[in-house]
Formats: sequence, structure tokens, C-alpha cells
Amino acid sequence: MLDELELVVARTRMLCADVREIVLSDPSGATLPSFPAGSHIAVEWSPGQRNSYSLTGPSVEPEWYSISVRLDPAGRGGSRWAHELRVGDTVRVSPPRSEFAPVATARHHLLLAGGIGVTPILSHVRAAVLWGRSFEVVYAHRPGAAPHLDEMSALCGDRLTVAESRERFWENVTPALARSPLGTHLYVCGPASMVDAVTAAATGAGWPSGRVHSEPFAAGAVTGGTAFTARLARSGAELAVASDISLLDALREHGAQVPSLCRRGVCGECRLTVRGGPVDHRDSYLTDDERDLGDSIMACVSRAAATHLELDL
Repeated sequence: MLDELELVVARTRMLCADVREIVLSDPSGATLPSFPAGSHIAVEWSPGQRNSYSLTGPSVEPEWYSISVRLDPAGRGGSRWAHELRVGDTVRVSPPRSEFAPVATARHHLLLAGGIGVTPILSHVRAAVLWGRSFEVVYAHRPGAAPHLDEMSALCGDRLTVAESRERFWENVTPALARSPLGTHLYVCGPASMVDAVTAAATGAGWPSGRVHSEPFAAGAVTGGTAFTARLARSGAELAVASDISLLDALREHGAQVPSLCRRGVCGECRLTVRGGPVDHRDSYLTDDERDLGDSIMACVSRAAATHLELDL
């Protein structure tokens, strides 16, 4: 991992039954790199294995980074590793990066969070308060499972609406989409189904796509599908991608150094250039226009839509 940071666990706490907050600091006490709201870091939990987590704390010359990790019993093990960390443990992380930053020139910010999707939204709220931006938040969660609700309430005041049901969420979001002033930008983070529904509702309400920003938390990677052959254009090698493994895993077994983080088609880290062949897009990262171009694939979840695919590798 280039330019990685070696941090230590300063403190931890449980935010709710399955979400643990982990605070990381420089062992020498040095200030950490600043970052734009909506940023995340890649945390190495095993050699060659990294998970991406949103940063939830202060963003300007911070003395510490904080992440919130939801335990996923069906995951690869990264969340369980994070839940077992103890104060003083060393953790390797990447520098912050963001693909979900606020638009500083927006007239108003409509922020929608679902469950653990509150983590980047909290970062947006901190920035909005710091810079005096106009904003409002709708936070949907299951009863009794609301990480960071206390901080959100303290920062937002009456600009926060909490919804413990789907009906309550839409009772607030639908009129907000209709009344928001020209120049408002919408940010939504949560399960992919929620993101898709909000995006569709915004489109139906006449919002331009450039004012709708999303960061979904997708379900586990879908690897099943028809077997195909991937040709690596630079070397001329061909490798068989079986029906029960992902293109990413097949490439790594072949020795190709393909970076990845989420393995769920969300972060964009494993994006590869396609030279030929149709793609069965299964990611939540590429736009419709990018998919139509047919020159990119997210190797962790997407596959060939025919028997062959040629990659710029």
C-alpha cells in the first residue's frame, strides 16, 4: 500500500449492538493528513486484505481518525478483526480518499442516511457546520440501531429528522425533493436498494443527475454466472474464469496485481479497462453513461456478457 500510515488504536466504544467505533492516532502524536468530507481509508486487516471505512471525525488537521465498523458475520473476516482490536494495537491504513465529497458551491445540501450509511453523512454534517453551509438530514434506521445518533442530534439540531420506518422516511424525503431550492445537491448513503429508490424518486421529481450523489453499501459480491475466457492484451495470456469465482480472483490467481477494497462493486478500486467484449455490469459505481461506453469493468463483481473478454492488462 503506497504512502501507508501506521496508526495505533487510541480508544474504542460500541455505538450500538453491532457497530463499533475505533479511534486511530499517530503513535508520535503527530497531526494526521486533512481530508474532504465523505472520505474513507483502506484498513489492512490481513496481508493483502483491506476494507474501506468512512472517516467520521474532524477533517481539518485532525489529531485522530475515527471509523465505525458494523459486524458482518457473513463477511470475509475484516469486520470481526476490527471488532477484536484493542487499545495500543497497530493498524495500517491508506491516506484518506474521497469520491463522495460535498459540492462547496451548492446552495443547499439534502443529506439522506440509512443505517451504517450515516458514517459519511456525519462527515458531511461536520463540514457543513464548520463552513456554515445550508443543510438538512433525514436519518433512517432500525429501532434501537442508530449509530452516531447522539452526535448527529447535537450537530444538526432541528435540521435532523429521524425515521424508524420506511413510511416515515418517505413522508419526509418526498416533500424535501419537491421543495428543495434550485442549486440544492442531494447526497444519499445506505443500502443499495435505498440508494436506487432515492435516485429514482429524485429523477422523477426533475433533479438533474449531476446534483444527485450516492454511496451505496452493497450486498455481498455476486460471483455466479456463465464461465468465460479473459484475454490479457498486453501479455497475450488467456485465463478461464469459472462460473463460481469472480474475475478479480481469477486474475489474482494468475498473478495479476489488481487493487481492490470493497469487493462489492462500490468503491471503484478494481476498475479495469476493457478492450473488447460485452460486459455484464453488476457494480454500483459506474454511471449509466460509463456502462454504455463498454470500456470499463469492476473486476470484483462484474463479468463478461459473452464467452470472451479482452482486458488492458
